[in-house]
Amino acid sequence: MGVATRPLSPQANMLAEVLDVTYVRKAEGASRAMVEVPDPRGALDRLAEQATRTPVAALTLTQLLRATEDLVGQSALMVESFAYSMLLAGSEYKAWLGSQARRRPSVPTDGPLVQVDRAGGRLEVMLNHARRRNAYSARLRDELHDALRVALLDPSIESLVLCGAGPSFSAGGDLDEFGTIHDPAVAHIIRSTAGVATSLETLRPRLEVRVQGPSVGAGVEMAAFGGRVVARPDATFRLPEVLMGLLPGAGGTVSIARRIGRWRLLHLCLSGEQIDARRALDWGLVDEVEG
Repeated sequence: MGVATRPLSPQANMLAEVLDVTYVRKAEGASRAMVEVPDPRGALDRLAEQATRTPVAALTLTQLLRATEDLVGQSALMVESFAYSMLLAGSEYKAWLGSQARRRPSVPTDGPLVQVDRAGGRLEVMLNHARRRNAYSARLRDELHDALRVALLDPSIESLVLCGAGPSFSAGGDLDEFGTIHDPAVAHIIRSTAGVATSLETLRPRLEVRVQGPSVGAGVEMAAFGGRVVARPDATFRLPEVLMGLLPGAGGTVSIARRIGRWRLLHLCLSGEQIDARRALDWGLVDEVEG
């Protein structure tokens, strides 16, 4: 980690690229390797405090981001799945699970959780479970996987728009389903064959994602795959997985890192900071803020 309280020399800028993250005071032209904060030393202390709560997850993510930095998308996604599945068997994740209140089973929802509409060469895919803030449940994942296959198999679809119904694009993984798969190897097989990250990666040149409200975890990860990402002014973005003893497991170590760099991604994951649409635009996590 690095801390800079005055303008960096060219040599120091090169060093920042080698480190995992460098905190700097607000400055023009800061690179993706730097996070601008009012108090760099205080930010570093807070990051260290958070990382010591789940050190295995924090170190695993750091190693993963370095190991996959130069990998092609599909290969990097596979490595991410290995790392995420390994952490499912870890003591940090089990401790987080144990701290959660027992949840009531979700009430089954009638009708599709993913709505698909086509107009000529344009396909719109909408996450349609607003009551649950479009949580990334197994059922929604499977329906989204099937919807994306339509675009993958039909080259006449020139553009694909992914959006979410209701006040939130997606609140991320469905917390009711955490801890329901007890075999990490099976979890890897499901994630690498039934997950949507591979399809989104393939469709990226044709994919536009429109986000609003809070996007959390998998919601941020899916959105970042878009070749173009448009956010409403009320959009926010947060990655809480490391604080749960995990790491982004829906492709985010590829999709988000490609947009904002491994340094700022590590900061978001270790700090749990929520950023707004304007900061997301400044960093390149989104391409446009409407309004």
